[in-house]
Amino acid sequence: MRVDPTTRVPFGRTGLSVTRLGLGLAPIGGLFTPVGDAVAAATVARAWDRGLRLFDTAPLYGYGLSERRTGAVLASRPRAEFVLATKVGRVLEPGGTDAQDFWPEAPPGITPRFDFSAPAVHRSLAGSLDRLGLDRVDVVHVHDPDDHLDEALGEAVPALVELRKEGRIGAVSVGMNQVPALIRFVAEIDGLDAVLVAGRYTLLDRSAGDELLPLCLERGVAVLAAGVYNSGLLADPAPGARYDYRTAPEALIARAQALRALCEQHGVPLRAAAIQFPARHPAVTAVVVGARSAAEVDDAVAMFAHPIPDALWADLK
Repeated sequence: MRVDPTTRVPFGRTGLSVTRLGLGLAPIGGLFTPVGDAVAAATVARAWDRGLRLFDTAPLYGYGLSERRTGAVLASRPRAEFVLATKVGRVLEPGGTDAQDFWPEAPPGITPRFDFSAPAVHRSLAGSLDRLGLDRVDVVHVHDPDDHLDEALGEAVPALVELRKEGRIGAVSVGMNQVPALIRFVAEIDGLDAVLVAGRYTLLDRSAGDELLPLCLERGVAVLAAGVYNSGLLADPAPGARYDYRTAPEALIARAQALRALCEQHGVPLRAAAIQFPARHPAVTAVVVGARSAAEVDDAVAMFAHPIPDALWADLK
């Protein structure tokens, strides 16, 4: 079955609608490797030209750089046509020497600090709007509160719920790279609109499918599936490939290479199976994939629409 990445679907109960494929904007913040303003702008513009209308950024990405580059392009587009998500929980502050290898283009003299308090939520969102040059964002994720669950549950989420009541944001979400805490958020918070689950519902790690996705489906919580290539291993399973942001161990590389061989038997690129796999689950509203160039956007769109025979899906089970 061929899936159109530009098809718009309801975003849970929010009244928003998103395309089945969205653009993740960590790479244009210079994740691992600098991209430059011009290439970043061309990446966002190409996603728009290809019909994608879901964009996901965060203050952490390049310490504000991703938001600035995203807003520079989207500010000239019709605001009602796209859904923009950003995140709270990492407040950007002057000072410090946080020389994180992830963001070589990050502006000097800025350090992100975990803070999931209600005042920090308001400060973070105000900073995001300033960098984006926009008057609102549609979806706000609580960003990786792994070691701050009580504060996120008790302050960050209620603050976002209040902002939603005031009409200042459209949806309240939590974004994480792990499943157990996301289950807790969905189970305990009646007002949660969505979750972004990164790297935990992929061809290599299907752990979100056991309990989290069925629970989201039951409770009407929209799911954004990100990290579908597990940081690159499922895009190109070569020695030295990354898995969850670090160099992949040999055993995982071998598993990914076996998956690639199976896909090739059916004439399907591994990237196509990897990007489409999450979208097959009825709980998954959209897939969010990062790109650092216009060519990578084109590839993601092509892979999402690539025909895949049912026999391959059966074999991949």
